[in-house]
Amino acid sequence: MLQKPKLSFWQIWNMSFGFLGIQFGFALQGGFMSRIFQTLGAGENEIPLLWIAAPLTGLIVQPIIGFLSDRTWHPRFGRRRPYFLIGAILSSVTLFFVPHSPVLWVAAGCLWILDASINISMEPFRALVADKLPDEQRSYGFVMQTLIIGIGTWVASNLPLMVSSMGVSNEAAPGIIPDSVKIAFAIGGFVFLISILYTVFTTKEYPPANMEAFKAEKEENKGIGHALSEITKNIVQMPSTMAKLGVVQFFSWFAFFAMWSLATPALTEHVFKSPKPVEISISEAGKEELLSYTAADKKYNDAADLGGSYMGFYGLSSMGFALLLTLYTSRRKINRRWVHLVSLLLGGLGFISMYFIHDHKMLIMSFVLVGISWGSILSMPYAMLSSSIDPAKMGMYMGLFNMFIVLPQITAATGGLNFLYRTIFGESGINAMLLAGSSLIIAGLCNLLITDKKAVSD
Repeated sequence: MLQKPKLSFWQIWNMSFGFLGIQFGFALQGGFMSRIFQTLGAGENEIPLLWIAAPLTGLIVQPIIGFLSDRTWHPRFGRRRPYFLIGAILSSVTLFFVPHSPVLWVAAGCLWILDASINISMEPFRALVADKLPDEQRSYGFVMQTLIIGIGTWVASNLPLMVSSMGVSNEAAPGIIPDSVKIAFAIGGFVFLISILYTVFTTKEYPPANMEAFKAEKEENKGIGHALSEITKNIVQMPSTMAKLGVVQFFSWFAFFAMWSLATPALTEHVFKSPKPVEISISEAGKEELLSYTAADKKYNDAADLGGSYMGFYGLSSMGFALLLTLYTSRRKINRRWVHLVSLLLGGLGFISMYFIHDHKMLIMSFVLVGISWGSILSMPYAMLSSSIDPAKMGMYMGLFNMFIVLPQITAATGGLNFLYRTIFGESGINAMLLAGSSLIIAGLCNLLITDKKAVSD
């Protein structure tokens, strides 16, 4: 087996930098797709179901890409980098077109394509850290990814507000996406492609230790049938630590899906007192009705911009959290289980606090707490997992692990989110944030299930 050398800060930075673009895509998707859906006529109750495209594509794409990347080797681009590049090109093109969607079904279709494309790039990035870093640098590598993700989340979440502050219109006719959102998505597509290209051209990968054996195994085990059989077998035989981490991931990602899909309508209504006005027909509306709609819609768009900006603070705080962990893990070991447990509890309190906020500036503190949990979610589970699975199947297991990301989102999108928050807390949309906080607290406590010493400590 290849003895992996320790890498320098800049080598790890270069191999992680592409995540800046990936997070631009995810932050724009997570912060503003619900706004696009509402603008195109979707009601608050319909939004979670419109989001189902995102987790469904992840469920299908990630295990397949993981399986394929384990069996890929290109003399120039290596094992994982071809997938970075393909996903980046598709994502960049889709980001440009999303806010130009003329009707709701087109926007939903664009979300499907966008999420599939981002997943093609994202999954191999997780495997790359495990491919290139020795065990003692795994936590450091995943935390470095989280640091870059935090930067991307904060900047991308603020893009529409930044663009509109430069004089670009934040108003539009009923059913039309404002120019500020269109330009923000175009910038996101450009950053996505450039950052992925930076990693592709500054990072080298280790070739298979025995190239002849690698080629022989690839030739023997090719075909869709074998791929599906192998994926199914590894689901059934997954390591117990992976299954326990899966429980933690399920409740964690249920919480964040609630935020991405319902935070904009919930906060614009509950905190900003500026809900999306009911759409009117321009041809049939009177002058006063049209003026009233225009004023209400501007208030909503301004509130959505500001809410998206506040949401960006979860990226900023995750970046700060990741920076502290980067400095610490570069020199010392950590107890991954306790770091993750405490982080998730803090995030849960952040979500719950949103219900009690009436001064919108206080949302900053709520999202700061949420960001601490986000920083941990993006690093600690992967660090624990990578220390407890077969390195030869790293790509496949990283892809399969994402079942525990997409299944809770599918559960939420198909009615679980609306049913649970209304049944437990009541009809108001802000109650979805109470459910998100409760789910994150449960996720934190589930870390107590993880007892494998190699996974718990690096």
